[in-house]
Amino acid sequence: MVPFVKMHGLGNDFVVLDARMRPLTLTETQILALADRRRGVGFDQLVLIEKPQTSDATARIRFFNSDGSEAGACGNGTRCLAALLMDETNTNQILLETLSGTVAAQKRASGLVTVDMGPANLDWADIPLSEAIDSLHLPVAEGNLSDPVGVGMGNPHCVFFVEDAEAVPLEKIGPEIEHHALFPERTNVEIASPKGENRFRLRVWERGSGITDACGTGACAAAVAAHRRGLSGRSVTLDLDGGSLDIQWRKKDDHVLMTGPFATSFTGSVTL
Repeated sequence: MVPFVKMHGLGNDFVVLDARMRPLTLTETQILALADRRRGVGFDQLVLIEKPQTSDATARIRFFNSDGSEAGACGNGTRCLAALLMDETNTNQILLETLSGTVAAQKRASGLVTVDMGPANLDWADIPLSEAIDSLHLPVAEGNLSDPVGVGMGNPHCVFFVEDAEAVPLEKIGPEIEHHALFPERTNVEIASPKGENRFRLRVWERGSGITDACGTGACAAAVAAHRRGLSGRSVTLDLDGGSLDIQWRKKDDHVLMTGPFATSFTGSVTL
C-alpha cells in the first residue's frame, strides 16, 4: 500500500505521492486508474515528490494530468506542495525543483502561499508555437472566439478576452483549441472577461484534464496577457470557478508571483 495526501487549491485537486524514500515509477494505466473519480481517488493532477537533484531545493516535484500525460508546471499544485513541505520542515520559505526549473515559495502571515513562477515566456519558440508569429495576436479562432494571446508558464496557454466568459461553451471549444495545430504540445485555454479595474472572471480548460475549478498557471498567463493587451496593470485578481488568485507580474525581472490558498482534503493509501 502506498500512502497519499489529497489536496486542492481552489477546487483544483491533487493526489500527492511521496517517492523520496520509496521510488515510484508510475505507468499511464496506474495514473488513469488513480484519476478515476468513481473507481479511484480522483484528481485533476497527480503530484509525485522526489529527492532533489540540487542541494538548494527541498524536493523535486512532478505533475501528471488525469489523462496520464506529464505537465511541465502546475501553479496550484506547486502552491499546495510548497505548503505541505513547509509544514513538514517547519519553515516559511522553500525552493522546489520542477521540470520547468526551480521555484521559490513563501507562506504569508495571512496563511496564503505565494509562489514565484519565474518569468513568462512570450517568444513563439518558448511557449511553444509551431511557427514564428507574434504571440500577442495568435491566428486562432473557434466559434465566436478569436485573436487570443499566447503565453508560456512552463506550459502553453492560449488566452481569449471576451465580454462575458460565462457565455462561452468552454466544454465544446476547449478540446478543439487544445489540439490546434499551432500548439505542438497542445495548450491550456483561458477565457477572461473584465469585472472591474485589474480584475477578471476567468474560466479554464486545462490541457489533459478538461474544465477545472482553478488553474494557477492559467491565472498567471491571463494576468500577463491582460497587461500586454493594455487591459490591466501588473497586479491582477482572477476570479475562477473555485475562488480567487492574486497575480503580480513583477517589472524588475518579469517574474510572475501567484498568491492563493491551499487545503488538505484527506489522507489514505492505495495499491498500485
